[in-house]
Amino acid sequence: MHWRRWALGLGLPLLAIGVFLALFRWDWLIPIVEAQASAKLGRKVTIEHLHVSLGRVTTISAEGLRIANPPGFEDAPPFADVPRASIDLDVGAYIENRAIVIPAVTLERPRLEVLGKPDGSNNYGFNLGGGGAGDGSPGPRIGTVRLIDGRAHVAIAKLQSDFQVTASTEDSPEGEESRLVARAQGTYAAQPISADLRGGAVLNLRDKERPWPISLDLANGPTKVALNGTVQDPLALAGADIRLDINGPDMALLAPLTGVAVPATTPFRVTGKLDYADRAFRFSDVEGKLGRSDLNGRFSITPGAERPVLDADVFSRRVDLADLGGFVGATPGRIGTPGQTAQQRQALTRAEASPRLLPTQPISIPRLRVADIHLRYRAASIEGKGMPFDNLNVTADIEDGNIRLHPVQLGVGQGRITGDFTLTPLENGAVRAKGELDLRRVDISRLLRAAGAGGAGTLGGVGRIDGSGRSVSELLGNANGELTLVTVGGNLSSLLVDLSGLQFGNALLSALGIPTRTEIECLIADFRLQRGRLETRTLVLDTDSHVVNGGGVAGLGREILDLWLRTSSKHFTIGSLPTSIGISGTFKNPSISPGVGELAARGGAAVGLGLIFPPLALLPTIQLGVGENNQCERLTRRAG
Repeated sequence: MHWRRWALGLGLPLLAIGVFLALFRWDWLIPIVEAQASAKLGRKVTIEHLHVSLGRVTTISAEGLRIANPPGFEDAPPFADVPRASIDLDVGAYIENRAIVIPAVTLERPRLEVLGKPDGSNNYGFNLGGGGAGDGSPGPRIGTVRLIDGRAHVAIAKLQSDFQVTASTEDSPEGEESRLVARAQGTYAAQPISADLRGGAVLNLRDKERPWPISLDLANGPTKVALNGTVQDPLALAGADIRLDINGPDMALLAPLTGVAVPATTPFRVTGKLDYADRAFRFSDVEGKLGRSDLNGRFSITPGAERPVLDADVFSRRVDLADLGGFVGATPGRIGTPGQTAQQRQALTRAEASPRLLPTQPISIPRLRVADIHLRYRAASIEGKGMPFDNLNVTADIEDGNIRLHPVQLGVGQGRITGDFTLTPLENGAVRAKGELDLRRVDISRLLRAAGAGGAGTLGGVGRIDGSGRSVSELLGNANGELTLVTVGGNLSSLLVDLSGLQFGNALLSALGIPTRTEIECLIADFRLQRGRLETRTLVLDTDSHVVNGGGVAGLGREILDLWLRTSSKHFTIGSLPTSIGISGTFKNPSISPGVGELAARGGAAVGLGLIFPPLALLPTIQLGVGENNQCERLTRRAG
């Protein structure tokens, strides 16, 4: 009797277990799995069917897996819809070593809907619950990831993007691992985009002993990007050995791809090494061309919560300053710059036909606030027709739209022109600019050689400016400041030809009645800038045979000239009467006329008042600007 009771007592539980196993459906666990997944992702997760195949390597499969959208996107398709997803889990590895090993992950026909609205809300930002990240525990070891006919639709209003992506793993020849293949087609930044990506097998992405190959060809409008190489640790974006090649008609078009606003430029092509370290994407060993200029150095972009940070150290062996015109609001380049588009040629043609000389393009403060920029730029040689400058050094910092140029330095022979400027955004969308300019021992012979002429001497001076405006033209048209220039030595005819252009320079010499060859003993020019009016306080040119006195106003806002010059011979002879001329017109098209009536009277009154001699207050400026000299000092002391 006892054995019967014992058999009955053991048999009933076993029978119950057997009946339970016979009737058990893994679908009964779906509510638990859905609740756990929904809590982790912060989104509603639903599963139609759940299957588990037990063993040392257990396979868990979910059918009809969907991840819902957040509030505000209820009318759109779900964020993710996966007809079938399966994971192989190595239970033995977890029991033996507490290691999470996933030999294989398979996603069949997954569909993603990635959406972003104009107000910035989106359906791809997740509020992940729970810990795990940063708790010191090792991540899972992932083996093969198989992706079968994956598709995604990406439409993000702020990026002006709407494109389709297809992705799958592609079987390789026997003995080789499968590779990831993806393609994109549509629009990005309101430009057509197409991309082809080929990657290595998604096999244990954390295996640092097995570099992951990657090849990407991307076209966004006219900008082309090619990327080839390997990544040692793709999940950490570390150990990259990648060559990146970028080319296009304008670096400004890179802003949507990099998150950094760049002014308009001439056509460019750069290549270099791309990697990721210290939370920054680094582009090093850069070599390339920007219009007629070469471009070398390094760049790094550090993504930030508020703004990305661009740090760049760039140099050019030879640069054409016209290629950098976009940085001051001008149209960059010259007619015939290599690689120009029809639109760029038309823009240059319009700029040349414009009656305005100063850049009128508005300075875009919102674009400047997109990123913080720290730039160091050096140009060893400056080229261009009649270019008087030898080299260029710029250190620029842009933080929250505030610009500091400290300094901008142009080399001229043994001397230099140095400026320090700050540009501060104003609430009305304009920019306030403050700066100081210093000219030290600028070699006049270097200026003259640029025009194919000879000469000697030294140019010095100081200046300051304070103004505001939405463009360079408007800013100068509202500015206050002053400028003093001093020259000792040199050849007058060559100097005027160089500074004013051959035709205008020769016409000016002829109108002044000065010989085509005469030596400069001293030139002093002192100006006051008041609300965009550059007024002459002192303008005296002392040569070996003549003294030229001048005055008048140059309106920077309207670019209008109203100047006069009066020539007096040092050695009176019959026919050497004082000659007055007027310079009028615009900055771009000046004209010369003989001094008659009021103009002649202004010149004669200035000479009669003694304005032919500069004030003694300029003596320190003369000494600091050009060093020890007797000619200008004697000229100033004669006024005393």
